[in-house]
Amino acid sequence: MDTIGLDLHKRESQLCTLTDAGEIVEQRIATTRARFTAVLGNRPPARILLEAATESEWVARHLESLGHTVIVADPNFAPMYATRRRGVKTDRRDARTLAEALRLGAYRAIHRASVAQRHVRAQLAVRDALIRTRTRYVNVVRALTRREGLRVATGGPEHLERKLAALPLAPELVAELAPLRVVLEPVNVQIAQADAQLAATAGADPLFARLRTAPGIGPVTAVAFVATLDDVRRFRTAHQVAGYLGLTPREYSSGERQQRGRISKTGSPRMRALLVEAGWRLLRATDPGAAPLRAWAERIAGRRGRSVAAVALARRLAGILYALWRDGTTYRPPVVRDVAVA
Repeated sequence: MDTIGLDLHKRESQLCTLTDAGEIVEQRIATTRARFTAVLGNRPPARILLEAATESEWVARHLESLGHTVIVADPNFAPMYATRRRGVKTDRRDARTLAEALRLGAYRAIHRASVAQRHVRAQLAVRDALIRTRTRYVNVVRALTRREGLRVATGGPEHLERKLAALPLAPELVAELAPLRVVLEPVNVQIAQADAQLAATAGADPLFARLRTAPGIGPVTAVAFVATLDDVRRFRTAHQVAGYLGLTPREYSSGERQQRGRISKTGSPRMRALLVEAGWRLLRATDPGAAPLRAWAERIAGRRGRSVAAVALARRLAGILYALWRDGTTYRPPVVRDVAVA
């Protein structure tokens, strides 16, 4: 079976085919379904390797529909580029490198999310964009009010109108804030609708109900956790899950010296932020069910500060959610022993 390296780009992509007869065939084509079909639709099945990128999933699915075996590779896997000459980087060279890596087996395939979870991830991405928009506008409102010696009360940005109504705003400031307030109203509505959609998703599957028995975990966090991991069987331990989410510390080792740094922050920023936010909620929680975890985190906070404690809770919650999903159980408050935290 021929092997094909596909160096994928937004407008044009480079193909390099290594045939079983030893020939090398190179071709540059437009990155469209029509061109992929015209070039690869009427040939015998081949194995195709491409790097993970924005366009890689739809391209991979389309090529699979044409009868080919497609592998989406981790672009950060260094051995994949062992055959590339130093100082030489072109699309032709990259496609050739991918074809050779496929033939040698020198690649690391990424996990491709299921169709259902891709749709959920899209919903979460839209929600993220709406929240970033709201945060940007709310920060401008806060800055303009501070300029006049006023301070908007802390708390959820969705309650901004009520907080502004409690302030003695001068007519000039009211006029300055009016365009922002007009924009924020529909954004808040869209965020509420996005949350309602995710809550409906969470209510349709018993898995999410089990995950939500963990303290500090709401429907958005539960749905995002499942969408991020997609298949719990990919992970053997809770530590692997924490590492996948970027919640484990970096390690710097040289000889007999080992030093741990800040968390790696690899993986999904969204999931990491949701878990850290849940950690902060636990630090402030009064729910008796959260008491053991909160007591554990407060001991960490006493030594390392509350920010470190919130991250430690995020890491602990990731392990708890993983165990609930893997074992099909609900949360039971543990007897938490004090442990060292890097």
